[in-house]
Amino acid sequence: MKPSAKKPPMSKESLLPLLTEHVLVHGLGQASLRPLAQAAGTSDRMLLYHFGTKERLIIDLLSHVAGLYAAGLDAVLAEGERPATRQALMARILEQNADPAFQPFMQLWWEIVGGAARGLPGFLPAAEAMVGELLVWLEGHMPAGDPDPAGAARFMLTVIEGAMMLAAVGHRDTALQGLLAGGLLPS
Repeated sequence: MKPSAKKPPMSKESLLPLLTEHVLVHGLGQASLRPLAQAAGTSDRMLLYHFGTKERLIIDLLSHVAGLYAAGLDAVLAEGERPATRQALMARILEQNADPAFQPFMQLWWEIVGGAARGLPGFLPAAEAMVGELLVWLEGHMPAGDPDPAGAARFMLTVIEGAMMLAAVGHRDTALQGLLAGGLLPS
């Protein structure tokens, strides 16, 4: 008889990558616990045991997804290398967001925005937390010597979100032309 390998104990940390993989492929749907539990190889009761509430699960899951998104952006902006201008930073972010490998993140983001707008449980606090994390990330990646990194981060996030929304509805060229006309992208 072979000794059975012990399954590592289940925890939030072990569940989040499994849940993330599922939502990046299938989306959140109505954020039903059953498909999430099935994707993680557990029960909906165990998810609630580990996360406390469905809302907390959504918040923690989407925070984890935001961390992966930020790590992907970090990979584009090589360690320690800051773009020389705000325009160069914006161009890199928009280019990365258009990459097919990033499309699952973008699709999930618009689902989160829609869920927050509809008042679905957990979506608004998760979206608020994700935007907060992105603002911190942007502020930390502003060009050296930027006179107002916090204000610039807020401005850039507003512009990037608008450009991404236009791209999501088939108007990527409209967004790029508008950014060029406004001097927000290098020509």
